[in-house]
Amino acid sequence: MKFSEAWLREWVNPDLETAQLAEQLTMAGLEVDSIEPAAGEFSGVVVAEVLSVEAHPDADKLRVCQVSTGEGEPLQIVCGAPNVRAAMKAPLATIGGRIGDMKIKKAKLRGVPSFGMLCSARELGLSEDHEGLMDLPVDAPVGQDIRDYLSLDDTLIEIDLTPNRGDCLGMEGVAREVGALTKTDVTTPDMTPVKTAIEDALDVSVRAPEACPRYLGRVIRGIDPDAQTPLWMKEKLRRGGLRSLGPVVDVTNYVLLELGQPMHAFDLAQLSGGIEVRYPKAGETLTLLDEREIEPASDTLLICDQDKPLALAGIMGGEHSGISANTHDLFLEVAFFTPEKIAGHARRYGLATDSAFRFERGVDAGLQSRAMERATALLLELVGGEAGPVSETVSEAHLPQKTPVTLRRDRIRRLLGFVPDDAEVENILARLGIAVESVDSGWLAIPPGFRFDLAIEADLIEEVGRVFGYNNLPSANNRGDLKLRPVPETVTPLERVKAMLVDRDYSEVISYSFVDADTQSVIVPGIEAVALANPISSEMSVMRTSLWPGLAGVVKFNIARQQSRIRIFESGLKFIQQHNELKQERVIAGAVVGDRLPEQWGAKPEPSDFFDVKADLQCLLDYAGVEARFEAGEQPALHPGQSAAIYVEERRVGWLGRVHPQVAQKLEIPGKTFLFELELDVVLKGRVPSFEKLSRFPSIRRDLSVVVSAETSAGALCDTIRAEAGPLLQDLRVFDVYEGKGIESGRKSIAFGLILQDSSRTLTDNDVDAVITVITGQLEQKFGAILRE
Repeated sequence: MKFSEAWLREWVNPDLETAQLAEQLTMAGLEVDSIEPAAGEFSGVVVAEVLSVEAHPDADKLRVCQVSTGEGEPLQIVCGAPNVRAAMKAPLATIGGRIGDMKIKKAKLRGVPSFGMLCSARELGLSEDHEGLMDLPVDAPVGQDIRDYLSLDDTLIEIDLTPNRGDCLGMEGVAREVGALTKTDVTTPDMTPVKTAIEDALDVSVRAPEACPRYLGRVIRGIDPDAQTPLWMKEKLRRGGLRSLGPVVDVTNYVLLELGQPMHAFDLAQLSGGIEVRYPKAGETLTLLDEREIEPASDTLLICDQDKPLALAGIMGGEHSGISANTHDLFLEVAFFTPEKIAGHARRYGLATDSAFRFERGVDAGLQSRAMERATALLLELVGGEAGPVSETVSEAHLPQKTPVTLRRDRIRRLLGFVPDDAEVENILARLGIAVESVDSGWLAIPPGFRFDLAIEADLIEEVGRVFGYNNLPSANNRGDLKLRPVPETVTPLERVKAMLVDRDYSEVISYSFVDADTQSVIVPGIEAVALANPISSEMSVMRTSLWPGLAGVVKFNIARQQSRIRIFESGLKFIQQHNELKQERVIAGAVVGDRLPEQWGAKPEPSDFFDVKADLQCLLDYAGVEARFEAGEQPALHPGQSAAIYVEERRVGWLGRVHPQVAQKLEIPGKTFLFELELDVVLKGRVPSFEKLSRFPSIRRDLSVVVSAETSAGALCDTIRAEAGPLLQDLRVFDVYEGKGIESGRKSIAFGLILQDSSRTLTDNDVDAVITVITGQLEQKFGAILRE
């Protein structure tokens, strides 16, 4: 919202400098974005009258003008503006004056002396119009400084309003705020109802009262189509960010800036029959003021006559019913539209209008009558004509209801830490337009119609604190009872788990909990996802049933930006629908792409593989003291030959593997992408360290190499070895796996290193041989293992 400080001070004039006023507005929640002068920097520019215009002897596009400044002899000015003409009044920069950094001097243009410069509006910093000289009214006083004539020693203030403060999208709302903040009286312009001179009226039928509870219309006949907008109104519109479009449209825009109430004027001659406010019929089209033809959606409210749509309600008018140079009769409308029925419709058609911006945030449902009278009075003053009676259609049941809100002193103290005097609280609320009645515990307040954001007690307390001034609230030391919560030693902090992955060269990412349904169905098919009722976009329409869709999106994003090595993880919730209930599971998941190590001179590049990622997971499991096993398994998103299910005891707690080639292709990520997902509670289970007495006796290592079927897992062999070796086995290592020459097809060789030790004596060769014999016998019996020579 941009407004002129001078215009604001016509409404309310506190004893504050511009900077102080801006600071007070900002501290009250109406953040001031910018403060800038109403015009560019210039001096020595006066109102001048062009007496005569002659052709330049040596230039087709230049004119030699005789110009009067009201004093002395006329000045000769060489001018190239296409609109210069005799009897025209325009700004003249005199010799010695300045426009920005340029000093005006006597000059010669194609051999003809020029004693000044006639100016355009853009040269004076008043607008972007540079098509010709700034055309001043015929009654502009010749010789008067243009800054004084246009009152340009003014400041433009722009405030950034939050969506809940639609009441400040008009000068009246801003003035009301300033009056409340500074305890200054607000002066309201005269809005006395206009006397009707004719009885003409149009029938109005509102067929969607839930979307348009109030609609006012008025016929005005016999306006002057040649009338011009006065300079004072043009200037106020310009300083509010709007350009002049003719007196009728300018009046509706002026009321928009003044009261915050959008209005629209139709050419009465273009209307057929009465007015209908309704939803569109099938196949109906509308050509907007920007000459674009649209087919309104079934839930888009329209303003229509008996034959055709005239406008998108609350958004933009239609081309064929707009005001033109031939308009003599008007139908002036003003309405209240329910915010929920207007919100989002402008964006649907690629529009962004001042009307929609206000209606979406809420316009006072009691403002329409005042706006109609104000606009009518201005129109009769500027373009003449005769006004008919106001026809009003209203559905009281669909208008916003003013619900009383209880405000308690104890609640104010609890939220603000301080309660102002009762008189101060009542004064603050009253200045904001809130009706207040004292009750035992505090007050009963009825919010005004222009404040859609005041609905609960906390809203009123915020208003009290905001207007009283947060910086004026007394300070106090906070007090509270601190309770120490026990920290179980058997729980590993999540931050520690994250730190371990960071230490292993992973980066943490955070993705949305809602994902694209199609992407998720590729990665996790067959699982019903919870659909969002109001998604941010179509690509975020369902809750995630795995963290992999989000990680895949991060991988794709980074690959597209030339990042070839990616190691990421995320911890969070996934959402599973089970038996009409939503189950939330905490998991930690990750993705790995690219080389095992960053590029360096000390090692050759080697791509990451399944076992690199498995080692990272094993690190987390070992730290938590969890004995897990990895078993080959099939998961739709993973490569059938390079994937494993993770089990703790007999329960599957996660998956690990290389992404399936078809899935990688659909997701547009590299084929050698490795994914893992693990239940978070598994790795958060800690263990309490305990001391085990160190043996004083030497250990013995025996290596055992066996040939088994290629499908036999090393994990199964290790389990058997541990079971048979018993307490003598201190460590077991797989140090070699071989398939190839010397080994039968379909079989492989696995070599184990066994570390044996007793805590009470030195083991002999016979002791070790006995253990090895039992182990080999069991391996042969269970797996058909043969000792490799």
